[in-house]
Amino acid sequence: MGNLAQAISEGIKDAMRAKDRDRLAALRDIKSKILLESTKEGGQSDVDDATTMAILSKLVKQRNETAALYREQGRPDLAEEEEAQAKVIQEFLPAALTDAEIEGKVKEIIASTGASSMADMGKVMGLASAAMAGQADGKVISQFVRNILSS
Repeated sequence: MGNLAQAISEGIKDAMRAKDRDRLAALRDIKSKILLESTKEGGQSDVDDATTMAILSKLVKQRNETAALYREQGRPDLAEEEEAQAKVIQEFLPAALTDAEIEGKVKEIIASTGASSMADMGKVMGLASAAMAGQADGKVISQFVRNILSS
């Protein structure tokens, strides 16, 4: 089990002791997604921190999208619950990168791979997504890669 998964397990214990139902619900959801990932290949394998961060990023994005839908439907009570859970999940992710930091990392990756055209986008995106997992949205990374490779 990666350090991040262990931290989440500890967070579950702390939330249970504190009787914090919202926090506990969010952490249990994370834990279930990690367990699903670990048994995906038919066996029981440890999930590394990079995979855990990808799971966390996806969960935060889902929570925020759901909250936005609830707000559109005039259900601020449900939206607040989703946003609270997103905030809990976000605590386990590294701080988000600024646009300048994303652009800098993308330029580094392009330079290190020798990518020169849009034909190299897949290779660059794979490396960039792995390098910035949990720190930047894939759409934002893709936009920077596309802009730099097409110029």
